Order: sequence, then structure tokens, then C-alpha cells
Amino acid sequence: MIGESRAWSVQTGRSGRYLLGTLMTAVVTLVAAPLLCVPSLAAPWAERHRRRAGALLGRPVEPRPRALRRDLAWLVTQVAIGLPAGTLALLCLGNLLLTLVVTVGWWAFPTSGPPRLPLLGVRISSWAPALTISLAQFLLLAALATIALPPLARVHARCCLAVLAPSPAEQLAARVTELTRTRTDVLQAHSAELRRIERDLHDGTQARLVAIAMRLAVAGESLPQDPDAAAVLVRQAQAETEETMTELRSVIRTIYPPVLADQGLSGALSTLATRAGVPTRIDIGALGEIPAAVEVVAYFAATEALANIARHSRATHASVRVTRNGALLRTEIADDGTGGADAARGSGLDGMRRRAAALDGTMKISSPPGGPTVITVELPCA
Repeated sequence: MIGESRAWSVQTGRSGRYLLGTLMTAVVTLVAAPLLCVPSLAAPWAERHRRRAGALLGRPVEPRPRALRRDLAWLVTQVAIGLPAGTLALLCLGNLLLTLVVTVGWWAFPTSGPPRLPLLGVRISSWAPALTISLAQFLLLAALATIALPPLARVHARCCLAVLAPSPAEQLAARVTELTRTRTDVLQAHSAELRRIERDLHDGTQARLVAIAMRLAVAGESLPQDPDAAAVLVRQAQAETEETMTELRSVIRTIYPPVLADQGLSGALSTLATRAGVPTRIDIGALGEIPAAVEVVAYFAATEALANIARHSRATHASVRVTRNGALLRTEIADDGTGGADAARGSGLDGMRRRAAALDGTMKISSPPGGPTVITVELPCA
């Protein structure tokens, strides 16, 4: 009961502050209406209240395209709904406060005029009415505030979000813009990946194959005159061949890790944890069937994050947690390092973001200075 009462009081306080703020902003909107009709002022003013409404309702507020007509409609709605709602909250909370003052401090008022209770108008000149009539009115007003203010605040917040919500056409345009941007990122990332593979094959594998061919050619020429020297060259070519095969497997692994095909995402991540630079705990839930493209992105996200942890974080422990909620695969990589990870500074994080965006996924980073760092990659896998 105590916990419920505390929750109700907190909710009533939040709703009361929201409605009083709404009253003030509604008055400002009414007084400064000609100025707020300017697009450069209307948009941020409406956006500020849109975020207030989202915070009250506990809803994330996504960025929206500017629409002057919608912002102007909200100005009218704010005055029409915000003024009466805020006034009602002011009357309720104001009378509640005044009743409390009269109940507790009636004796401090001048003796020429005992104070009257708001609403009832009863004069309080002794402790008997102060502890009966005043207390009853205070409890009644408190109950009214608890019952009426939270729903009233939620109704206003929903109206605010509904009026300022993007239209289907605007949502479609924003979606097309987002898809165009992510597809451009994918093409750029794909081109960069192809250039990297070509460079690795040209500068590494191809150069080693040329060296092997030259050694074998020299060995063939020297074999009749100097078999021992030819044998040395053949052994060198053999060693070089083994190194070339290792390097070639490394290049292939960056295209599609064979461990994914052999062991699936769970086995691949468990194998990855064994060779991570810090002790890493793997926690994998029931994943079901996952598209190969989603597996690759989740695996590379964990690989890149663990590599960054080993190189930059000075962490003593890391964890990788993979869960599936319906059609959404969630990969969370955490460490207890020094924090400060930022995708804008590179370190492979921007590449992770691009890979996730290519599948209409998202990547979020929480890495305050001093740590801990938590990277969350969410991918649709329907």
C-alpha cells in the first residue's frame, strides 16, 4: 500500500507539473501567436512540447519532418485545450495548497479576520474546525487531484502527439529518404569491402604465389647441377604455400565466416569468445531460424566490438548476449572498460552501424566516460 501511494503521489506530481507548464506555455502561445506563426519559431516551439508529451507518456519521439500547417494546428490546439486543462490543474493544486496553509497556520492570521477555507468559505478560528472541516477538504482535494490530473495530463499529451504526428505521406517520404541513405551506405561499404579484398589478394596472396612460382622455376633449373640447393628452394616454396593458404583463408573468412556455416551463430560466437582478448561470457537464448545475412551482421558486430574492447577499452571482462523477440534479433556487447566509445571517431563502430542499417536494423551505443560500454545491435529477422 505504501508503495502504491508513493507511486500515485509521484504520478500526480508529474501530471501537475506537466499541466502547470502547459498552462504557462498556452498563455505564451496565445500572447505571442503572431510571432509563433513564423516557421522558424513554430517548429522548435511545437517540437519542444512534442517531446514533453512523449516524456510524460513514456513514448520515444522520433524526428519528424517540418510541417508548418501541422505546427499551426498545434498552436490552436494548445490554446484551446491547454488553457482549460492547465487552469483546472492550477485551481486544484492552488486550493490544495491554500487549504493546507489555512489548516496548519490559521492561528498566524490577524485576529481581526479569521481565514476562510477556499471553496467552502468556512472561517477557521480554532483547532476543532481546522482538524475536521479543513482536513476533510484537504483530503477531498488531494483525492480529486490524484484521480483527475493524471488522466487529464495524458489526454492533453496524446492530443499533442496526435496533432503533431507526421501524416502517412510524410512518414512514407521519410522512410524513402532513410532507405535511400542506408542503401547508399551499403553500396559504399560494399565498394570499400571489394577494394579491401582486392588489395589483400593483390598485395598479399598474389605476391606470395608469384614468389612461389619463381622459387619453383629456379629449383627446376638448378636441379640437375645442384640438387641440394633445389631441395632447399622446394622446401621454401612449400612453407610459402602454407602461409599463402592461411592468408587466403583469412581473406575468405572476412567475406563469410566458415564457422557460421559449420556451427551456426551460437557456435560461432562461442568460438569467438575463446579467442577474444579479454574474458568473455556468452549468453544466447532460443534464436530459431535466422537468415544468413542477419547472422553475418550479428557475428561481425560481435567480432568488431570484441576487437575494439581488446584494443581500446582496458576492460577486464566482456559479455555478448543474443536474444530474439519475435522478428527482432538483439545482440548486446558489454564491457567494464573505460568507456568513451564513439562511432563518429571510427574504430569500426561506424561500419557496424552501416551493416545494421543495410538490413533496416539499428545500433545504439551507451559508453559514458569511465564506462561501462554497452553496444546494442537490433536486426529484423522475419
